Amino acid sequence: MIVDYCLESFDRLPGTEELMAIRVAHVGTGNVGRLALSELIANPAFELTGLCVSSPEKVGKDAGALCGVGLDPGTVTGVAAVGDLDAVLAAGPDCVVYCAMGDTRLPDAMADVMRILAAGVNVVGSAPGLLQHPWGVMPDKYIARVEDAARQGNSSVFISGVDPGFINDLIPFALAGTCQRVEQVRCMEIADYATYDGAEVMHYMGFGRPLDEVPMLLQPGVLGIAWGTAIRQLAAGLGIEIEQITESYQREPAPEDFDIAVGRVAKGTLAALQFEIRGMADGRPAIVIEHITRLRPDLRPDWPQPAAGGGSYRVEITGEPSYAVDIVPSSRKGDHNHAAIVGAAGRIVNAIPAVVAAPPGIRTTLDLPLITGKGLYAPNDLVVT
Repeated sequence: MIVDYCLESFDRLPGTEELMAIRVAHVGTGNVGRLALSELIANPAFELTGLCVSSPEKVGKDAGALCGVGLDPGTVTGVAAVGDLDAVLAAGPDCVVYCAMGDTRLPDAMADVMRILAAGVNVVGSAPGLLQHPWGVMPDKYIARVEDAARQGNSSVFISGVDPGFINDLIPFALAGTCQRVEQVRCMEIADYATYDGAEVMHYMGFGRPLDEVPMLLQPGVLGIAWGTAIRQLAAGLGIEIEQITESYQREPAPEDFDIAVGRVAKGTLAALQFEIRGMADGRPAIVIEHITRLRPDLRPDWPQPAAGGGSYRVEITGEPSYAVDIVPSSRKGDHNHAAIVGAAGRIVNAIPAVVAAPPGIRTTLDLPLITGKGLYAPNDLVVT
């Protein structure tokens, strides 16, 4: 009886009531967006309050029908897609998952995020990538506008992904935190993009285009901006003063015509790409981000190869001790490219509770608590015991 009384009293204490689901709206149903949306629908920790899309043909469709392979076929949520961001915000979500394209529509994406923040709604997202860690990359006046919108709405924003994303911050920070000395950090993506169906991103990178054309990604300074946020965040976490960011690339033409997910790659057009972005300190490359992207595995065999399958990530710490860690994404629902996108979606969706609880402003991996995957355990008969 005494125990029952004590437990009943405990149940009445503030903070011991059952946690309510976080009200979340979603923007964008591209590659990352579809999978993030499926996680929101499937996870009882979240209540989907609205969905905003940019394609007129998607307006009016149930959110469950726009998730691709992320959910069981026929899932019905009762939430219909709209084309109006204000209508989504009017439903009063606690957070918006923003997965609209940011690379090729940066001003619009920034304006969307500031509008959401000023309305008093938190943001997690895969774009705009410049907000991963904008200091030293974006002009201060633009950072101030985002911070002002966040203060106005008492809201916060966290942008992340895979690379740039947790491969360039969470993983190297965990490794570097065990070292006595760090001389260099190198983060690599080594992947075959033949099955990647993001046509806009492939065009942005120049794949299938003549080599006498310089695509947007390879215009002078663009690589340093796109991955400069990752280099600056690593530098901030490690206490490194970056003197300058340098960049370089190599390209390889297709030896003959062949087909990939987004169409035909003609002979002589871009079929493999290697680039590096280096954060220089004391005249040395202290932080290096390198990508090796092929459309066929036989191209440029002299470049680094993936650890397994069609793609992997590699984080190298040179120091005492040194580390070389290969990360090989895989999925029961797709190949390495699909698995990496699942990881990008999971990184932002799983951060929602921490971002909702965070102080207003631009939040990064450096100031958010560790996102552990709490509540995601689910036994599966396919797992061997």
